[in-house]
Amino acid sequence: MADVAVIGGGAAGMMAAVAAAARGHKVSLYEKNDKLGKKLYITGKGRCNVTNACDTQDFFDSVVTNAKFLYSPLYTFDNNMVQSFMEEWGCPLKVERGNRVFPVSDKSSDVINALHKALRENNVEINLNSHVTDILEGNGRITGIVANGNAIRCGSVIVATGGFSYPSTGSTGEGHAFAAKLGHTVTECIPALVPFVTKEEWVRRLQGLSLRNCGVCVYDGAKKIYEDFGEMLFTHFGVSGPTVLSASSYAAEIIKKRPLRLVLDLKPALDESRLDARILRDFEEAKNKKFVNSLDKLFPKSLIPVIIERSKIAPDIRVNEIKREQRLALVRLIKNFDMTLTGLRGFNEAIITHGGINVREIDSSTMESKLVKGLYFAGEIIDVDAVTGGFNLQIAWSTGYLAGISQ
Repeated sequence: MADVAVIGGGAAGMMAAVAAAARGHKVSLYEKNDKLGKKLYITGKGRCNVTNACDTQDFFDSVVTNAKFLYSPLYTFDNNMVQSFMEEWGCPLKVERGNRVFPVSDKSSDVINALHKALRENNVEINLNSHVTDILEGNGRITGIVANGNAIRCGSVIVATGGFSYPSTGSTGEGHAFAAKLGHTVTECIPALVPFVTKEEWVRRLQGLSLRNCGVCVYDGAKKIYEDFGEMLFTHFGVSGPTVLSASSYAAEIIKKRPLRLVLDLKPALDESRLDARILRDFEEAKNKKFVNSLDKLFPKSLIPVIIERSKIAPDIRVNEIKREQRLALVRLIKNFDMTLTGLRGFNEAIITHGGINVREIDSSTMESKLVKGLYFAGEIIDVDAVTGGFNLQIAWSTGYLAGISQ
């Protein structure tokens, strides 16, 4: 019999198991895959954006859903503590643009190895290929679990089974079913940090084009619901990239009801007057060239045909024949390069899940259920989510750690 059973060997589950075991508890970790950290392994394109090195208060501004619930977890085990933990267990870290924290090696396996080492040295019993199918309860408190058909007694259970994103890694919603069976409310779960589908055909022609320094705004009618600056990517179905993925978390509920408008500023460093002056200079140098051959200093090659098409300026017109009104319209197009967002891609492409166990039914100072004694939740299974940049992994570390030390 274990004191604590942890269900789920992802970021939150591993951290919870280490934290509980470090307090002297006998801890058993159950993972249905044949190895731990399967989703962690692919995060950040295999580099694993461990956390974000911003000020703790700035973290809350990056949380999209139920930020107040996270005050206790984040202040109990903050981003600095996560970095210290990783380095202590053999994973040196570095800070990159946007305060994103990565392993020095750029290998997510180093993060998993550090957690493995912490689990082993704290004597956590690791059970791989162990599929938990039920959580047992009597008289309002946890009595055990059922794994691979066997009933196993334990004093408490930490459920860290993730959400629905990347189901191939094992996140298929069992934890939500356990919680619902035990009386918990599970809010609607939808894909978050996920690419958008767009209406316009020309977007597909830009497939593979990445814009590094781009202004991004999303509008619901006249109301701006999201604004950022950074990298975005055109795909065969629409748009993706860090800024766009973060926008999806703010747009997820609205886009189910109606299309939204994405507006890109292709030259955010220049206001309209300075951009016009820049274009005038380029036109002066290329005054005898055709318009189609005059934009290569301003844009990537693949973007130029779409810019020309949308500018309504004839591609074969000589640059010195372009009228002032046409040039100013080109400036406005570059600063307001818009398209229609019609939907989101599915859970197979979502980094995280928006929705989960209602936070009102969880004690945020311990992560224990308010409905069942000895039942704890951690990580993506809870109805909390944040934008890209290491914030969601920090939520997993913080909630997992707090659930672990609350045993």
